[in-house]
Amino acid sequence: MCTDAVPFPYRPDSVATNDAAAQRGAYAAAPEPLPVPVYDNHTHFDFGDTPVELGAALDAAAAVGVAGAVQVGCDLPSSRFTLEAVDADPRLLGAVAIHPNDAPELAAAGELEDALAEIDAMAAHPRIRAIGETGLDYFRTGPDGMAAQHHSFRAHLDIAKARDLSLQIHCRDAHPDVLDILAEVGAPGRLVFHCFSGDAELARICNEKGWYMSFSGTVTFKNAHNLREALAVADPALVLVETDAPFLTPHPFRGRPNASYMLPYTVRAMAELTGRDVAAMGQVLNRNTEAVYGTWS
Repeated sequence: MCTDAVPFPYRPDSVATNDAAAQRGAYAAAPEPLPVPVYDNHTHFDFGDTPVELGAALDAAAAVGVAGAVQVGCDLPSSRFTLEAVDADPRLLGAVAIHPNDAPELAAAGELEDALAEIDAMAAHPRIRAIGETGLDYFRTGPDGMAAQHHSFRAHLDIAKARDLSLQIHCRDAHPDVLDILAEVGAPGRLVFHCFSGDAELARICNEKGWYMSFSGTVTFKNAHNLREALAVADPALVLVETDAPFLTPHPFRGRPNASYMLPYTVRAMAELTGRDVAAMGQVLNRNTEAVYGTWS
């Protein structure tokens, strides 16, 4: 499902190749275009060692049927970048937040409340359609940081509800506590488990609550049986797709940098896993994406 063409100079020093002998950090060549254009629900154009050529990146995505993306901030610099990016290109919508791993450091420095206030102010921008990524992460943050993470998560929930915005949840090794806080303070009207990492049980809870599940390239990983089981039981009306680029590159390019133009690999895998043709999968994803974020125009 690949062409031989180099998709674009994603970063000034990047190379695109499918040569197995090429260096592991090279970008893959462009996939076959999708028959129905879809949107990348979560990506980070500002991450990496060198700057992304934003217009070229979005052109490359459009060439394979990825019509636009949600650029996601996860600290103050990336959230500020997000505001600049959504103003620069109409193919982008945005999300802004403080990542749970950053909350303890900001709290320790006495800067968390000011950071949350700035996120709230940024959320007033008309092309910011979500608060995220926020949530809990116990993989990198130990018990000493949990209180700050919980406080930050609750504050983001309050912002999303007050501004009637969607909320993108980052959850790693913390699903029970995420669910407890959502039960305690209440979820916003539109809630997305970004890079869904749960199992079929969590998918059933999302079905019951009307919460969206955004699947990334991880659903294509050979050992990701729990994700495929979750996708199998997920309500189709609650399923989204994302890259989380430059991370989580889908099989068979796992380990290489990801990008929005790689999204068709995940879309095709999801179509196969759910027994849909690719066009029907794209139509489902687009309806759900618009329900969460509104329109790009």
